[in-house]
Amino acid sequence: MLDLTPIFRRYARWRMQQLARADPVETQRRQLLRLLAAAAGTTFGREHGFSRLKSVEDFQAAVRLRTYEDFWQEYWGSSFPVLDNCSWPGPIPFFALTSGTTTGSTKHIPCTRELNRSNARAGLDLLAFHHHHQPHSRLLGGKSFMLGGSTDLSELAAGVTAGDLSGIAASNLPRWTRPWCFPPLGLALMKNWEKKIAVLAQESLHQNIRMIGGVPSWLNLFFAKMTEITGSSEIRLRKLFPALELLVHGGISFEPYRMRYDAFLEGSRAELREVYPASEGFIALADRGSGQGLRLVLDHGLFFEFVPVDELKSERPTRHWVATAETEVNYALVLSSCAGLWSYILGDTVKFIDRHPPRILVTGRTSYSLSVFGEHLIGEEIEDAVSRAAARIGRPVVEFSVGAQIPEDAARPGKHLYVVELSGGQITAEEQATFAAMIDRRLIERNQDYAAHRAEGFGLHPPEVITATEGTFQKWMKQRGKLGGQHKVPRIINDAELFHSLAALAQSSGHSK
Repeated sequence: MLDLTPIFRRYARWRMQQLARADPVETQRRQLLRLLAAAAGTTFGREHGFSRLKSVEDFQAAVRLRTYEDFWQEYWGSSFPVLDNCSWPGPIPFFALTSGTTTGSTKHIPCTRELNRSNARAGLDLLAFHHHHQPHSRLLGGKSFMLGGSTDLSELAAGVTAGDLSGIAASNLPRWTRPWCFPPLGLALMKNWEKKIAVLAQESLHQNIRMIGGVPSWLNLFFAKMTEITGSSEIRLRKLFPALELLVHGGISFEPYRMRYDAFLEGSRAELREVYPASEGFIALADRGSGQGLRLVLDHGLFFEFVPVDELKSERPTRHWVATAETEVNYALVLSSCAGLWSYILGDTVKFIDRHPPRILVTGRTSYSLSVFGEHLIGEEIEDAVSRAAARIGRPVVEFSVGAQIPEDAARPGKHLYVVELSGGQITAEEQATFAAMIDRRLIERNQDYAAHRAEGFGLHPPEVITATEGTFQKWMKQRGKLGGQHKVPRIINDAELFHSLAALAQSSGHSK
């Protein structure tokens, strides 16, 4: 196999220089104006006067915020699956299938060839930042392995297909790149997740894997299967993939898994690098060290707006962009893209930690909060508390979810119930108590509303924990038809029936509260 590293190093140096010179505000302004010009002749563009819009302020005055449901009802649903010159020029060739984390309702997100190119360019940026930090890397001297769902696409109409985003990306890879990619097409098409994991684990042992990426929870299962095949007593990536240089993770918060992956990578030279790819576009990626924020991808066909979360449902919410966004404010992320999304509420919440260049942390989902009793907890606060609790008892998190328990007696306080799967075997009663107390303490420190509700136990009882046996979450996801691929374990479950199904399964596994 030809080692492309020397060629890519030259590209990486040029790209780093280009990014260093770029002005974020001017870059985003130009992106928006180009998008408006491209879509001026579409149905959406004509109705909103795109040809007359000359500034960010003009755009925000002309185009209101919309959700997926708004676009579906107003523009996409009536002609789906053939969307021709609707909100982007020409027909939409692909739809990325994605489900709500807790609702499970399937969405069809438009995906254009322009968006595919945007995603690919962001992927090159990821590799460029890796080479910038690891100048002696030989990443392209071996294969890259992305653990995704099935690459098989279903035909919705002539020239229109739908499937996992990973499948759409794979179908658009140039043929010449295949020697550097794993798995081969035949394996990538497999739909049975459990069988696919077993086959990929066996086959990957014979490959020169230099990079591997995927959702941390599913990578856990994959590494466990490889360890089982090799007869090892523990997961150590230096043994499974001796040449590994880069482990890419994204899709869910990494904090609950960080301790576990530190153990996985012990003795390995591979570095961790986080990405924020959504079905709607490649939003951001880590340009510095692990846990130091994600740099927004500003020049690949996306325009970002940021709305304070507490204003999202107001009649006239404040709409910031990179020129006006402030650090340490929890924003709902809003996106306009080269796939015909315009001021589209993505559903994620972020906060800026830097402005030049813009770097963010993903703090949760707009629907991903726990406030049954007025405690107003966001996903990032809960994930941080669970991570610290796990570190306190020295037991890495495999998976967890949390829901509220509302008492039948309205005069009594409610409580939060955490279902947690930890590695390392049976948990002791003392560890369980410490784990629950640490979650409570950390949330009191970070959230004033929670602290007020917990004061003297007046508005909220202390949290309780169910520790589930190994494989409980995998079994639950399989029962729901959500095993593998792009599906993610919901962290906060506000659907009482859905949470009860998980809690009941965990309790039946043999561990107590």
